[in-house]
Amino acid sequence: MSNANDRSLPRAVRMAMPLARDVVEQIAKQYGVCIRPVPLRRLDITTGKSDIVDVPCGATLEAKCPSCAKRNRQLRMAQCREGWHLDSEPINTPDEADDYQRCLVEVRADAQVWRDRAEAAGEPTEQLDAAIVELDEEINNAGMRGDVLGRTTGKRSRSTKRRQDAPDLPKRTMSATTLGRVFQSPDGKIFRPSMFITLTLPSYGRVKDGVPVDPGTYDYARAARDALHFSKLVDRFVQNLRRVAGFDVQYFAAVEPQKRLAPHLHMAVRGTLPRAEIKQIAAATYHQVWWPSVDEVKYEGDHLPVWSDRVGYLDPDTGEVLPTWDEALDQLDQDEEAEPLHVVRFGRQLDVQGVLAGSKDADQCIRYLSKYLTKSIGDTLDADNQAQRLHAQRLAVALRFEPCSVTCPNWLRYGVQPREAKAGMAPGRCRGKAHKPEHLGYAGRRVLVSRKWSNKTLTEHKQDRRTWVLEALGVADEPVDPHRYIWRPVPHGDANVPPLALRLLRSVHERQRWRNHMNQLQAQGEGLDLSATEGRAA
Repeated sequence: MSNANDRSLPRAVRMAMPLARDVVEQIAKQYGVCIRPVPLRRLDITTGKSDIVDVPCGATLEAKCPSCAKRNRQLRMAQCREGWHLDSEPINTPDEADDYQRCLVEVRADAQVWRDRAEAAGEPTEQLDAAIVELDEEINNAGMRGDVLGRTTGKRSRSTKRRQDAPDLPKRTMSATTLGRVFQSPDGKIFRPSMFITLTLPSYGRVKDGVPVDPGTYDYARAARDALHFSKLVDRFVQNLRRVAGFDVQYFAAVEPQKRLAPHLHMAVRGTLPRAEIKQIAAATYHQVWWPSVDEVKYEGDHLPVWSDRVGYLDPDTGEVLPTWDEALDQLDQDEEAEPLHVVRFGRQLDVQGVLAGSKDADQCIRYLSKYLTKSIGDTLDADNQAQRLHAQRLAVALRFEPCSVTCPNWLRYGVQPREAKAGMAPGRCRGKAHKPEHLGYAGRRVLVSRKWSNKTLTEHKQDRRTWVLEALGVADEPVDPHRYIWRPVPHGDANVPPLALRLLRSVHERQRWRNHMNQLQAQGEGLDLSATEGRAA
């Protein structure tokens, strides 16, 4: 074997040798070690001991950390599997408030009245305001969720009258349950089927192999807007689904791009409905975007609004203040002939599958749901497909000046100040996720899980897996006081933090030791499935 330090060897031979640092990272990935650990200083308030601990980065994408992405994918699979076919209602009943919590709310009521009286009398309220803030914090620290005031700002409302071009939907009386129908076979066997639904957006033009046949006629503007507002359309579908089903339908869904780069949805739904009703719901679901018009471009190139402190953005020619976001919406509300900026709907392609608990179809659907969760939406592009990359570039061009939110700087292009406007904004320079090429216009969450799906958070699912592994190893899972440690970030370049390669080597050794222990248990005939245990390891 040649020595890499032998300078007499030809350069091509030495450069062909594996780089030791890269091999360390490859071995770390092989053993499931996080390759981008975050060093944190941990202070034990009981003993006073302080040390530096590596915490997994928690990345969800393979491009950043394959090990953490794999663990997160397995967590999502466990979450989907546990909640899909529940046969009992998840418990979500809040506990009764104790005497101390009631006392805090009573004091908060008194403080509010004292503050209102002082304001009415023209007296200063700064001290009372500070006391109220402290009381609100103590209310949360005492174990109560939320804010005592709830929503304090008004919500704009529009007519809920359905569009004339949307079919009506049947409506059933709501039942206080999250479980679907139960079926019984002649032999007495009980079945509680569920559904796997796939929803897509409409066509924007003929495509072949994911690429428009005629890019000139492909409706990129509509494709961009549909992608921007796809998450709202999914919310509307869930609302309609629950109204028609007559119970609190629970779901686990994943958003991923089609080959044509339009987002589509895979949804595991607890309970079942007739396929005809699902198709009817999809056809009747729409979302109207009530935003100011963007038909007329008022400012572009070097002719852009000018920022003025304490005033906002001004017209560069007349010096007039541009309408604020709220003023623009007020004008829209007053116009009885106004039309929504955009209406997004689902396409005709719809797939509905019935799934039974514990079947091969259920496992296959769960794997399919989590298939692309470790990849960004842009990673689905074929690097060797030049036509598809040009298609993605044209979509990015259509998205560049399209407003993605109420705070998007692109509103200046159409003569409206975005909400929370500030100096330095310019059309075409929005930093929102939707405008980045790797997101293809979709800035929402990739995984959508209803609150009563499994009645557990991801942290609780992770703790379940940790408990399972410890029990398999015969180690007691001792509870740790969550308030025992104080965690602080370690400044970059801290001399007490070892080099990354050294930390990876230590983690690999620890994982080797753990794996050897598992192999010993298998050799002793414990019947422990090593592969399953590695999958459950935190």
